[in-house]
Amino acid sequence: MKKSPYNKAVKWLSAAHFTTDAYSGFLHPVMPFIAAKIGISMGVAALLMSLSQLFSQLLQPIFGFFADNIAKRSFIFWGVVFATVFFPLTGIAHNVYTLGLFIILGSLGVSVFHPQSIGFVIRFTRKDFTKNMGLFLSLGSIGYSFGPLLSAAITQYLSLEKMPLLILVGIVLALLMFVCVPKISDRDKIESSKKDIVAVFKTILTNKQVLILILISIMKALISSSCTILLPFLWKANGHDPMYIGMALFWFMFAGGIGSLVSPKVEEIVGTRKIIYISMLSMPVLMCIFVFFNAKFPILALIDFVLMAFILMLATPITMVLAQKELPQYKSIIGGFLNGFCWGVVGVLLSGMGFMAQKFGILQMLFIAGFIPAFSAYFVKYLNIEEK
Repeated sequence: MKKSPYNKAVKWLSAAHFTTDAYSGFLHPVMPFIAAKIGISMGVAALLMSLSQLFSQLLQPIFGFFADNIAKRSFIFWGVVFATVFFPLTGIAHNVYTLGLFIILGSLGVSVFHPQSIGFVIRFTRKDFTKNMGLFLSLGSIGYSFGPLLSAAITQYLSLEKMPLLILVGIVLALLMFVCVPKISDRDKIESSKKDIVAVFKTILTNKQVLILILISIMKALISSSCTILLPFLWKANGHDPMYIGMALFWFMFAGGIGSLVSPKVEEIVGTRKIIYISMLSMPVLMCIFVFFNAKFPILALIDFVLMAFILMLATPITMVLAQKELPQYKSIIGGFLNGFCWGVVGVLLSGMGFMAQKFGILQMLFIAGFIPAFSAYFVKYLNIEEK
């Protein structure tokens, strides 16, 4: 019996997710050095990073709407191409305007890729939805973790100007992914929504279950983004080189990917609702440990930093699957909201947090951010969850 080409499609989509997120993670460890090269402050640099999140994340629901209606692979292919071309070009930017342009174009690639690829994972899955979504999301997180390591290594051992060498690798992987991910056959296409985008968004944003899941995703994105954007500036100010920063971010993001990967197994043991509670209620404790241990016990602080990412991402595949099962007709759009829009909202917040951290201190801002998810955990009890 001939195997369906869909059997390997999730793996290829996960590989594309790994690649796209690896390139989107380039900026975190090297932005302090790019800022020093072109002469901009931490506040302006944080504003540019928040701009990246706005264009890579906030627009995802819109691209998801069109992806759900056309059901073609072009969004996936061009998303990978844009991300792998323009993020490496940030290393040769000579002023804030060209840097901003490269960041926006690369971020748009990320925004185009994610909602359709998330929707395709569900379409290609016949069973074990949480397992396949966990594989897809975890490889994205692991790829995101390798991005800082690659850019930091190139910056330290070659130079910022050599980052464009990685464009070729991304293009080759994009072509392989486009060839190996099958087209959606007519019989497998899910009937597209004929409603206009406003009506679709209204349906999603008035669904209580989805709104709570969006709130949870925003809280997780707040912790992750505030750490990965602000801490590199603290570490550079403390005299650490690009590789130290890249390695710290690598382990943080890698641990998050492992958290997503083992999420289905932990869910079977602990239960769906309890994982979400643990993911949110543990953040104040872990953030306090990091803040107070950072100066005198930096190794223990880094271990806590990595553990924070692992626990934070445990609930990510679960919340994604819960939302997509709630409104299965809008898989790509839901993916755009939870995997994109939520991070974009945090990007808006971080545009102000960067300037506040510059004035009041980075650790002080992280301390405050760590407590916000705990207050939001109150709404988890209202989720409609069928425990396994």
